[in-house]
Amino acid sequence: MLAVRELNVDKLPESSHNWINDKLIYTHGYGVTMNPVNGFTAEGLPTLYLSNMPVESSVAGLKVTRPEIYFGEMTNTDVYVKTKQQEFNYPQGQSNNLSTYEGTGGITMGGFFHRLLLAFDRGDLTKVPFSDDITADSRLLMRRNVIARVTALAPFLHFDRDPYIVVGEDGRLSWVVDAYTTSATYPYSAQNALDNQPVNYIRNSVKAVVDAYDGTVTLYVFDSNDPILAAWRGIFPTLFKDASAMPAGLRAHVRYPELLLSLQAEIYGLYHMTDPEVFYNREDQWSVATQTGSGQSGEQAAQPMRPNFVLMTLPGEQSGGLEFVEILPFTPINRNNMIGWIAARSDGAHYGTAAVYNFPKTRLVDGPQQIESRIDQNAQLSGQLSLWNQQGSHVIRGSLLVIPCGRALLYAEPIYLQAQHSPMPELRLVVLALQDRLAYGSSFEAALSSLFGSQTPSLAANEPAQNTATGASGAASGTTSGATSGTTSGTGVNALIGQAGRDFDDYRRLTADGKLAEAGQKLDDLKQALDQLAAHAR
Repeated sequence: MLAVRELNVDKLPESSHNWINDKLIYTHGYGVTMNPVNGFTAEGLPTLYLSNMPVESSVAGLKVTRPEIYFGEMTNTDVYVKTKQQEFNYPQGQSNNLSTYEGTGGITMGGFFHRLLLAFDRGDLTKVPFSDDITADSRLLMRRNVIARVTALAPFLHFDRDPYIVVGEDGRLSWVVDAYTTSATYPYSAQNALDNQPVNYIRNSVKAVVDAYDGTVTLYVFDSNDPILAAWRGIFPTLFKDASAMPAGLRAHVRYPELLLSLQAEIYGLYHMTDPEVFYNREDQWSVATQTGSGQSGEQAAQPMRPNFVLMTLPGEQSGGLEFVEILPFTPINRNNMIGWIAARSDGAHYGTAAVYNFPKTRLVDGPQQIESRIDQNAQLSGQLSLWNQQGSHVIRGSLLVIPCGRALLYAEPIYLQAQHSPMPELRLVVLALQDRLAYGSSFEAALSSLFGSQTPSLAANEPAQNTATGASGAASGTTSGATSGTTSGTGVNALIGQAGRDFDDYRRLTADGKLAEAGQKLDDLKQALDQLAAHAR
């Protein structure tokens, strides 16, 4: 997982908004953060591979040599670089780290009349021609938004609205944007909507790469058989490069677009039926599966699943190696059981291909929404989630992953806790489920051990729970009740009740203050008191 640190000048205090700050000093973002999707600290925070400013790496061979981001998704303004003003890099103690642009991107300002012409074009006539900070060697960086930039270069292509960042082998940062050829007039094809425009033909024929430092754009052709693209290549023969010319460090990051797979899945749900009578009666129509998601105000609602990227070995593959695969499950329309899933492939010679796996209609396989219901109906989990959703904290349910494992399906859902006074959610539980079992733990490994019974008793579906959550960390207990045999006096029972009440009050107070580690310890204490009370009741 990568996140780009872009600079949003709109967030500057009103008193700091002036032409010099907006155009000459606050010109670029700085660096990225990177973490593995399955790595996190004891507090539920990401384990970072790339972090801090200047960028530090905890992995040998992984580096960022050019962290400045002059072109990105939030860079919507023109700036002037190589001026007499130094540019803001990042805060550093009582001062700021400053730098000067060293690239060749943009347009050289040149002499007075050339500068006047550029100022007229950019609507900056009152400042640029008379600024002492701008020299003949200064440069104008314009069209810095990556989508606007590639669209201006190739307006006949439709560009994906979700570009992604790549750290190259040389340490430079690049944006990869999927580009499509489209048409709404292809004969005998169903119409669909793409950014509010009708299409019935779409191919992901081009990958656009934008250098985040100097803005260089390169268009690589990944579908040479596309007739529409072939026509455009005939008109602009030097605009495109073959996919073989893409550096290996970038090629390794090319992936099957989510947008394309979502459109294909929607169409395939109807047109997978090849029997004319079945097709006419819509007897076997599929739809993309739904899952439970959290809305802005915290309410839980069913939402269509988005494609998930996983590392897995596809069923029937002889090589047995892991692939970077994008998967999306299907259910029969208006029903919740799983009927099949589609896998889009991104690695090597398999790039751009997809495979569909069907489940036998004679066997009922739980779908994602049914797994969500099993999570909600589990007494321990629902009680824990309700407790966390009390004042001072908010439960966020992550995307439900459907992971094919051999001849079975493994479902995985992360659950996060966000304190009221903290913007960063923290991973608290990982819930795993098979067709007949459900378990959870503080990490994927703990939940897996619980699911298969190697360390902690698993929670069988629709059966009484055998263990309880042990606090804010959400770890499965792994032991039976802490109560000892024998009886407890009335005084001892009252003391346990009082202690449980105090632990619960402390837990709510600490959670509201964002002190989740201490709150977890208090919840552990509360659990022990309740276990002893339960043992006495038995």
